[in-house]
Amino acid sequence: MTNHSHTLEHDKPLLAEPAKKAFWKGLGFQIAVSMILGILVGFIWPEFATSLKLLGDIFLRLIKSAVAPLIFLTVALGIGAAGDIKQVGRVGLSAIIYFEIVSTIAILFGFGMGELLSVGSGTVLTESHVNSQATSLIQASHAAPKSFAQFFLEIFPDSFMGAFSSNNLLQVLVLALMFGFGILLLKEKERVVVENALNFIAKAFFKFIHVIMLLAPIGTFGAIAYAVGSNGVDMLIKLTYLVLAFYLTLILFVVIVLGAVCLLFKLNLFDIIKFIKEELYITFGTASSESVLPRLLEKLPKYGASRQTVGLVLPTGYAFNLDGTSIYMSMGVIFLANAYGIPLSIEQLFGILLIMLLTSKGAATVSGGAFVVFAATITTTGLLPLEGVAVMFGVYRFMSMALAVTNIIGNTVATIAVAKMNREYHPSRRQKLEDDED
Repeated sequence: MTNHSHTLEHDKPLLAEPAKKAFWKGLGFQIAVSMILGILVGFIWPEFATSLKLLGDIFLRLIKSAVAPLIFLTVALGIGAAGDIKQVGRVGLSAIIYFEIVSTIAILFGFGMGELLSVGSGTVLTESHVNSQATSLIQASHAAPKSFAQFFLEIFPDSFMGAFSSNNLLQVLVLALMFGFGILLLKEKERVVVENALNFIAKAFFKFIHVIMLLAPIGTFGAIAYAVGSNGVDMLIKLTYLVLAFYLTLILFVVIVLGAVCLLFKLNLFDIIKFIKEELYITFGTASSESVLPRLLEKLPKYGASRQTVGLVLPTGYAFNLDGTSIYMSMGVIFLANAYGIPLSIEQLFGILLIMLLTSKGAATVSGGAFVVFAATITTTGLLPLEGVAVMFGVYRFMSMALAVTNIIGNTVATIAVAKMNREYHPSRRQKLEDDED
């Protein structure tokens, strides 16, 4: 018996160091290759490429099927794990304050860079560029929240299951918060039973996500091929400057603004980006931040943030902290104003900023994402021609890829910063969690 035990202990270091996985088996490499192939297919066979949209749509549908349940489980478990309503309130309040401050800075940053780079100046907008898909999305924008009262009412579901079936993340978040507080009211023995059951269900959902992620390269290939094939070379060339200016703005925002946040909280921005690089590849390829939410919920505790803080802050950030979306909307306003030669005063820009702080919160719940809420904002202000929004749809796919990546980086930084703010960040947890998994 002693010899057998000694043999196991002797072999343990060998088992703890598995053979290094070949680089071509890595998800990041596979997604990078699929993006290159998608671009080539889109340019060479544009008509065939448009039919490949189905591949991207199937992948995103599968991911979205798990997002709402995972948000519910992680938020409810996060509140239950906190064990104290005051702690939940403190983390939640600090997160909301952080979100609103950074979102406001993002909108102002977009305004400033749009003016500095003169986006839209000299652009000739014609109705011939408007396609049916853009028109349908603009029509959908009229259903977006237009007032605070209407927005506030719509975040409260009238059916528990209805919030999940409609994939309304704000409503799911509200249900999760209330259910989590309900868990706290249970007796300790009862609470342990409920938390254990929810933990097992959450683990099963994460395994479900791992299976879906095997399809990520195929989904990315289809989405990229469709984006290139459907927009056409001529339209892309005409709006290339807007896309390049937008990418430059996002890079500067991440480096300057989020970099300053990281310095303030003594975090390493580039270390954080490196830590989530695979998730960024997936997000860029699919143009959807939802595609990596389950992975981030599982991964960020390994960086040092407590599971309850990640479970509370990250899903909330998906609704309230959309830095890339905010910049897209503010730069879009400057683009349209310059393209149509409509000067906007400081007072008008301030009014648009207030409207954006409201409408951007619906980006996570409105079908069509940032494009729809941008159209809703333009409709609400009444200051700019709505027809110009449809012209921007020609390059929306390429802009949405970058804004989704920015949203992910922004929410990751926010989650870690809020955790550190509330003393829920301990880098020593990284190794411990890795050892537990082994």
